[in-house]
Amino acid sequence: MTTRQPPSPSLIDVARAAGVSTATAGRALGGYGQVRAGTRERVLTAAAELGYRTNGLARSMITGSTQTIGVVVTDVANPFFAIALRGITDVVQPAGFEVLLANTAGALVAEQRALTVMSEKRVDGVIVAAAQPAEGAHLEHAIELGVPIVLLDRQVTGAADADSITIDNEHAAAEAVTHLLELGHRRIGVVTEAGEQLPALLAADDRPGGAFPSAMRLRGYLGALGAAGLEVDEHLIGSARYDRDSAYDATTRLLDLDDPPTAVLCTDNVLATGAFRAAQDRGLRMPEQLSLIGFDDEPWTTLVRPELTIVEQPTYELGTRAGQQLLDRITGGRERRTNHVQLRAKLVVRGSTGPV
Repeated sequence: MTTRQPPSPSLIDVARAAGVSTATAGRALGGYGQVRAGTRERVLTAAAELGYRTNGLARSMITGSTQTIGVVVTDVANPFFAIALRGITDVVQPAGFEVLLANTAGALVAEQRALTVMSEKRVDGVIVAAAQPAEGAHLEHAIELGVPIVLLDRQVTGAADADSITIDNEHAAAEAVTHLLELGHRRIGVVTEAGEQLPALLAADDRPGGAFPSAMRLRGYLGALGAAGLEVDEHLIGSARYDRDSAYDATTRLLDLDDPPTAVLCTDNVLATGAFRAAQDRGLRMPEQLSLIGFDDEPWTTLVRPELTIVEQPTYELGTRAGQQLLDRITGGRERRTNHVQLRAKLVVRGSTGPV
């Protein structure tokens, strides 16, 4: 025998129990309009006792807000984005917002599709770590439609009206190379995803727009060598894909040179794992025979011996600042001047770097 479930309590039921009008109950539950504190408390108590659940769609039609934001990143498995996401949620959730997450795997079409879906779901704003920093027309279009965009970790060409929270990657890499120079190293290699951009970086007179962080770090490497009066040896630039095995192969090629580097900078945490393993498999003692620097302070960097010298990015702060910037836009700052914030990383010196 089928038992009929009792009907869910309605807004009218809540209003009757609280002794107020339906309009007043709606304002109290929706968080909009003017409602006295005592009245709001009665309405909320009545709703809780009756088990009433607000209609999010109806509330969004009244207030113009769905109390949701979107976050679009290229790799949710990367600890960098996981920590940044934690920073974002720690800021927006106490403000009453929930997060819709999309992973693009670095594909521009996936990012465009995610932005379209989030716009259709009427999110109040989106934080984006762009898959292709040189392609920003779809982001600018979303802003024109009234969706605030905050760029995370990288600026984007063609999205001039988007705010951005980034790291000063060029300065961070230059500081790491300067550390090696001060230790007496002159043959300094680099393992990077941006190797194919070397000609453009060498030719550019100013900061390139729409560049990946890896490209800006390579630019910092080149700048530090130039400031020290050293010519760039292209043989010391090891190009790698964004994976451990490719970084292993790139490091091995550097170590196989007739005049190999005495120090290596890795422009990414994933690349550093491959470089470290390559040095171990070669039987090199660090730092006596090779100094090595990586990016990001991941747990493994202090578990290996020697502990790895790293460039520590303020990843959590990157997320909190992005979340707060988006909230500022949502809550009334859409007409303000575009805001670009650049955070500083710091060098953490450990046992993997030493004098030549």
